[in-house]
Amino acid sequence: MIHYLLRRIGQSALTVFLTVSTVFVLVRLAPGDPAAAYGGPSPTAEDLARVREQMGLDESLLSQFGIFLKGLLHGDLGTSYSFRAPALDVVLGRLPYTITLAVAAILLTAVVAIPLGVWMARRTDTRREIGVNVATIAGQSMPDFWTGVMLLTAFAVVLPVLPASGFTTWGGLVLPAVTVAILQIALISRLVRREMGSALAAPYLTVARSRGVSERMLTWRYAMGNSMIPVLTALGTRFAALLNGVVVVEVVFAWPGVGSLVVRALETRDYPLIQATVLVTASLAVAVQLLIDLCYPLLDPRVRLGKAVAA
Repeated sequence: MIHYLLRRIGQSALTVFLTVSTVFVLVRLAPGDPAAAYGGPSPTAEDLARVREQMGLDESLLSQFGIFLKGLLHGDLGTSYSFRAPALDVVLGRLPYTITLAVAAILLTAVVAIPLGVWMARRTDTRREIGVNVATIAGQSMPDFWTGVMLLTAFAVVLPVLPASGFTTWGGLVLPAVTVAILQIALISRLVRREMGSALAAPYLTVARSRGVSERMLTWRYAMGNSMIPVLTALGTRFAALLNGVVVVEVVFAWPGVGSLVVRALETRDYPLIQATVLVTASLAVAVQLLIDLCYPLLDPRVRLGKAVAA
């Protein structure tokens, strides 16, 4: 287990490094000059040259990358151009808001999607199941920005019962979390329905049923137990994606998270802020994936770290 864990940590560190390095190169190859955004309303050539020197952009790409790696080893990702503060501190200041939104959305998804998917699997091809299935397809098809605007109009304008934007109270979390969760519920519930449908039709459940095992135990202990690995993987993958920032939802609700920060960084071509954001979110994503892998043996004893034991 220790060998597997060390190997996975090494793979994760390499993944994060390659991701950040790729972003470092791509943002500098993209069209545009950051100095123009910070050189004043009508900058002269001398002004632009002075700003580039202050930002370290007058160096070659290789030299800039060397400076970046040296700072990375010391935990220094540079100073944000727009915030005039350490870029890593700016990202870490926004991160709790993104984590709060992601946790709330994924918990709401799990609480609703898993029972809903089980219910659909138990009532396959009935009228109610078909109706719910159509509703999940609709939820999967609706864009986040449209869902957010509709909820905002309904519960913050027409019926002003919830805050329209920001996170001044816990009520401000409701609309963004529901907006994010609607798509996730549609995706996860359909996955649960498919996995549970296959598990409920398995021969071993027929044998267990013939021995008098209750339907509740058949559903939640046996069928759900054998369906949890793909469901957990899907939930973990969606959670890791949410940690990268739900850009559209954060913009619609003026949520002070990493997603809206990325938008600002891209608009202003704030290289250090972009790199710090990618480093933090990529690290969180690979950490979540590693945690999911470590949970597999707890859900299925046949699974061993790095391999599977034949049933």
